[in-house]
Amino acid sequence: MAPRSPERGRLYRRCGCRRPDGRQFGASCPKLKGRSRHGSWAFAVGLPSADGRRKPHCRSGFPTRKDAHAALKHALTREDTGLSCQEDLALAVYLTDWLRAKEETLKPTTFVRYRDYVRADLIQGITEGAPDAVQVSDRFHLWQGLSKRVADIAAAHRGCLAAAVPEPEPAPPPPDEPREAAETPARRHAKRLFETVQGYTGTARSLSAIARELGLNRRTVAKYARAACWQECIRRTPPRRSTSLDPYLEYLRQRWEEGEHTATVLHQEIAAKGYRGHYQRVKMAIAPLRRGLPIDTPRERPPSPRHVARWITTTPPRRGLHATEALRQLLEHCPELDQTHTLVRQFAAMLDARDAAPLPDWLDHLAASGLPALASLANAIREDQPAVVQGITTPFNSGVNEGRITDLKLQKRIMAGRAGVPLLRHRVVLMAHLRRRYP
Repeated sequence: MAPRSPERGRLYRRCGCRRPDGRQFGASCPKLKGRSRHGSWAFAVGLPSADGRRKPHCRSGFPTRKDAHAALKHALTREDTGLSCQEDLALAVYLTDWLRAKEETLKPTTFVRYRDYVRADLIQGITEGAPDAVQVSDRFHLWQGLSKRVADIAAAHRGCLAAAVPEPEPAPPPPDEPREAAETPARRHAKRLFETVQGYTGTARSLSAIARELGLNRRTVAKYARAACWQECIRRTPPRRSTSLDPYLEYLRQRWEEGEHTATVLHQEIAAKGYRGHYQRVKMAIAPLRRGLPIDTPRERPPSPRHVARWITTTPPRRGLHATEALRQLLEHCPELDQTHTLVRQFAAMLDARDAAPLPDWLDHLAASGLPALASLANAIREDQPAVVQGITTPFNSGVNEGRITDLKLQKRIMAGRAGVPLLRHRVVLMAHLRRRYP
């Protein structure tokens, strides 16, 4: 049982070890009982929130019980003084949550007075306390918000994404080969089972009765009964994904036609051309040629909405040849995505030139685009348009801070459950030092 602290709240030890199903043990790890250095100390206490209810406030990662106790005492002291214990909570977010909670408990007229005091007095007072401060919207978050809208539009037009993939050329049938040679035991079994089930469908017997007599599952009988031909009941092989061997398939086909049928020699030849894969993959690739069949070439899958959003938001010179061609075919097929691409490139030109003069016309184009995602973005930007103009025209941005946050998250995910606070602190300081030397 976790020891109680002298004040309200509790202190306990927890770790990042995981169960076989992937969940963390937390405070119930068996290693915490026998090893005093395993895991770290944490505290939990119920503190009031903006809506007046008590919510659990937990912090972990303390190397000793004394450090966790000091942090708990600090949280209780902040509660006594009326301060929020969430150090990362912005003032505007806290006031918004507080107003939202008060709206449910106060009279409408009282809530209106509270709202006016917060918006007119508090916000104005904070502005007067820092009169030289300029409100600037960060370019990173502006571009991130636009990218999310593009992904939503691509997801709404998911049916058009297949246009980015060229139609595969039909493979010519093998010359002078009997049709029965392509049959397999699975195909013969499907054909025989289809004929058997179809023989029962003309009778008045139910599918359950047919399944019991044939010793099959009812879903299997239903599938063969609904099928128009036995080919519909065969499990189709999914399209093969591209591999590192694909650029060398044409060379392997050419060498096979020249008379070289040894997989070891073919592997050595393509390895000299830059192939770094295993010999076994070459052996499997030329296996159809030994049976007189063509090499299985990969069939490309349609891109995901996230990939399409990445293509649209990427600068054209930085796109690869494949992405450029696929995006061109997609934009020719879908006018909505073509319109979105044009608007994204216009906003990117404003950011590159630091020129906010076209911003009002660009917002009008967003509102008139007929796309709900872009129209909502235009409304959000208009509410804070002076700050957005400052974000476009001034050099201030939080790119460095976002990079530091990414570094911290990376260290957290790499070392979660594998290191204590001293080692994590050392790695974070070392990474900051490297970033300063090699920006």
